Amino acid sequence: MHLESPDASAPARPFHEIPRVPLYDLAQGVLGNGGGRIDMRSGLERQFRQLGPVVRQLGGPLKFVNLFGPDANRFVLMDRGENFSARRPWMQIMGRIFPDGLLLRDGGDHKHHRMIMHQAFKRPALRNYAERMNPKIAAGIASWGREPRRLLAFPALKELTLELAAGIFLGVDLGPQTQRMNGAFENMVAASMSRLRLRIPGLEFHRGLKGREYMLGFLQKLIEQKRVDASDDMFSRLSRAQSEAGDHLQDREVIDHMIFLMMAAHDTTTSTLTSLCYELARHPQWQQRIRDESIAMGNPSPGFDELAGLTSLTLAMHETLRMYPPLPVIPRASVRAFDFEGYRIPEGAMCVVAPIHTHRMPEWWSNPDRFDPERFSSSRAEHERHTHSYIPFGGGAHMCIGRRFAEAQVRLVIHHLVQRHRWRVPDGYEMPVQQAPISKPRDGLPLEIEPIH
Repeated sequence: MHLESPDASAPARPFHEIPRVPLYDLAQGVLGNGGGRIDMRSGLERQFRQLGPVVRQLGGPLKFVNLFGPDANRFVLMDRGENFSARRPWMQIMGRIFPDGLLLRDGGDHKHHRMIMHQAFKRPALRNYAERMNPKIAAGIASWGREPRRLLAFPALKELTLELAAGIFLGVDLGPQTQRMNGAFENMVAASMSRLRLRIPGLEFHRGLKGREYMLGFLQKLIEQKRVDASDDMFSRLSRAQSEAGDHLQDREVIDHMIFLMMAAHDTTTSTLTSLCYELARHPQWQQRIRDESIAMGNPSPGFDELAGLTSLTLAMHETLRMYPPLPVIPRASVRAFDFEGYRIPEGAMCVVAPIHTHRMPEWWSNPDRFDPERFSSSRAEHERHTHSYIPFGGGAHMCIGRRFAEAQVRLVIHHLVQRHRWRVPDGYEMPVQQAPISKPRDGLPLEIEPIH
């Protein structure tokens, strides 16, 4: 299934002829829905429907263009023509908050750092992380109580995933510092979307910078110990890791990677877990199906290799990532001019592909607004209609390095949760979603949970 493309033999049309977002539509996107944070998807869908797969819009001094659909995702993310930089756009977005994380590196530098970091995500390490996560997850969920209650799922899951990230990534027990570190990461992520980027007390961006300073100080106190001890947490592994040539990462490089990994590990996982809990509350038959499967496994604390046996949970997780991709859009900057869909895109353009749009395209997904995990089953395999119609973890050289860790963590948390609790949402409730910078409920997602005795 492919959308029609312009005649490849025709000369490419210049950039200024690309259909442009009308000013009133752009104003609505900026002013009418929380600066694009609350509802990014509807504007993108409208652009594609009215203007086609290539749409330009105002972007200050930048040439800004949205590229829609799986073909665009493949072209940009695989980048076989070496047309794009990931560092340039991400540095503009989060460079002062998360500088030099793996996402903010290009070319040989990115490859070098990724190869070193990959050692912390190999299967033996993942098995170790799963073994260590199980008791922490069980204890965290047990703290939610043994009586029926109303629970705000998002902050509860965020606290749990941060404790997991601190234990598995840093090898520390945060204890009373959990709330402060949670606040630091929330401020840092919010600052990445700030329009007024000034260091003035009280401003969102200033709070993000203060959050980064707190994390730098916290990790700097630990790194000398991590260099020499034999711990198997990720911080220690990265501190000791070396390339084939024997190169180690410098202290600041390790710290920058850890800050970014900590943010990605607990913020994006919390996003997915919260959305999955919402959909399982709305679809109790799937919640029970997953519960039955988890109980039938006969192991309340499975290892990493056993998680593949949780088939129904895996289907529901993939469907949640389709409907609520934690990262709604993926930006790249063109480093040279290139042709796409009959248009000439110049060097220096900000090019954006949008999982949040592609994942709901009816050209590729049946009833795309419906929660239907079976679409990922081997008998239907809607995600295989195109190599890049499903991209919750990005693609190409910048495919999320922690994908298998994140998926394991989601499976483990839900596996423990369904065996201990049943839950539902209040009658008539619909989750109000903030789509950017990371998908999350604006009200914390109230759940009515009931322990299983």
